[in-house]
Amino acid sequence: MADQQVILGIFADEAAADAAVAALKTWDQDSIDIKLDSIGVLVADDKGQINEHKLGQRSTGKGAGIGLVLAVIAPPTLLAGVIGGGIAGHFHHKGLGLGQADRDRLSAELAAGKAAVGVLAPVVDAVPIEAKLRSLGGTVRVHDVTDEALEAVAAAADQEG
Repeated sequence: MADQQVILGIFADEAAADAAVAALKTWDQDSIDIKLDSIGVLVADDKGQINEHKLGQRSTGKGAGIGLVLAVIAPPTLLAGVIGGGIAGHFHHKGLGLGQADRDRLSAELAAGKAAVGVLAPVVDAVPIEAKLRSLGGTVRVHDVTDEALEAVAAAADQEG
C-alpha cells in the first residue's frame, strides 16, 4: 500500500505550470487542511534537456522529497545528474509507481513544450490536490509511492552525492 502519492499535473507550458504552482501556494496558505511541502516543476529547455525546479523540500523525515522523486520519475536525461543509472533503474521498477509507458508519455509531453507540476503528498491529501490541479487546467496523473521507496531514493542520492 502506498504511503504517499506523486500527483503530476501536465500543463500547456512552463508559464502555465508556474501559474499553477503560484495558485497551489496560495491555496496552501489559505487552507488549514492541506499543507504542501514538496512541489516541483519539470520542463524541457530549448536543447531538449529536462530541468527540474524544486519549490519545496528536498527531503522529508520519511526520505526523498519532490526533487529526488521527480529526478527518478523523469526521463533519463534528468536522472543522470542526480542518481547513478544502475540505482535509478532499480527505482524505476520498484516503488515509484511509473512504468516505462508513463515515462515515455511524460518525456513526449515535455519534449512537446509542456511542463509537469509534481506534488508529493500523503495519500489522504491526494484527492483534493488532484482536483485543484485539474481546476487549474492540468491533466492529472497520480502515482503511488511507499515510504520505503522514498527512503531508498534518499539513501541512494546521499551515497551518490
